[in-house]
Amino acid sequence: MPGSGIRLGMIGGGGGAFIGKVHRQAAGLAGGIQLVAGAFSRDPANNARTANEIGLDPQRVYASWEALLEGEARLDAAQRINLLAIVTPNHLHAPIAAAALRAGIHVFCEKPAALNSAEVRELAEVLAGSDALYGLAHTYQGYPMVWQARHMVRGGEIGRLRKIHVEYPQGWLSDDLAGQGNKQAAWRGDPALAGLGGCIGDIGTHAFSLAEFVSGQRIDRLCAHLGSHVPGRVLDDDCAMLFQTEQGASGVLLASQVCAGEENALSIRLYGDKGGLEWRQEEPNSLIHRSLDQPLRILRAGVNHTWLCDEARARLRLPAGHPEGYLEAMANLYTDLADAIAGGRASTVPGIDTAIRGMAFIETALASHASDTKWTPLTRA
Repeated sequence: MPGSGIRLGMIGGGGGAFIGKVHRQAAGLAGGIQLVAGAFSRDPANNARTANEIGLDPQRVYASWEALLEGEARLDAAQRINLLAIVTPNHLHAPIAAAALRAGIHVFCEKPAALNSAEVRELAEVLAGSDALYGLAHTYQGYPMVWQARHMVRGGEIGRLRKIHVEYPQGWLSDDLAGQGNKQAAWRGDPALAGLGGCIGDIGTHAFSLAEFVSGQRIDRLCAHLGSHVPGRVLDDDCAMLFQTEQGASGVLLASQVCAGEENALSIRLYGDKGGLEWRQEEPNSLIHRSLDQPLRILRAGVNHTWLCDEARARLRLPAGHPEGYLEAMANLYTDLADAIAGGRASTVPGIDTAIRGMAFIETALASHASDTKWTPLTRA
């Protein structure tokens, strides 16, 4: 069974936190992963309530992340957790991950990996001295048709890449939800908890990582504008930028959380000298392929579709016509990481290199916004 023998612990993700429940459901869907321990909330009542809803042994429910690592270390090796999911606000990502890695525990962490590049570099040093694995929850890289698009770009099916357009519009922060008591909005707007970037760190990094992953090209310079449209909001809620890759492709990246009426409309379009590809997260089973001199075609997901690449088919779970979505994409990351832990093979889950690139992207975008120059180099990391 994939992931057999994986004992999962979780930090964060208590009642009211969307992403914690997603991780728990995805881990269950992956198969062979058992959630056995957790410190879900600093609020004792929320912590106990979440654990009870999951059906967790009260002896494996801890008051803090430090208590969890200490308590698990006292257990026999066959009982203690060997994989830790970190789904806290951003400021805790790096310190918890570093402590877990030092304890020999594999880590699967929400993004961004840290508050700044210095923290990520320190985390990379800890990882280099550990036998444990580190994965970053760039969920959208778990979608089969994202891998199909990557395969087709690398195979030259759209020719020499010229243009990348990636966007991630949301509308959930169009109002001052933090001022209305929404905890998820509040911590994302607090630099001490979220870091220097708001929207750019929360969803802009998803768009950036997707662009580099599918295109196979690294962005080497950008020209960014970041803004905040809600009075009193300290961090950005709207981002737009031009960029260029090392190989000369030009691009546009848009990320916004104040596009009223939008839900989760991440999408990417890539154009070469022979054609183009388009994928949209809200309709993830379809990949549109445009050719310069042929009719448009739509590739559809489905385990019975033999014309899809091996990487895509390996991430499919259902026959054609049965929609697979966000939970399945996250489950694919859990499956891949768990298989790597169990089998000792290399993991394809985004890892520390993606973490370093993501933080460099955030800091470069902020520097570009503050600068009067047209282009700001993105440090090669």
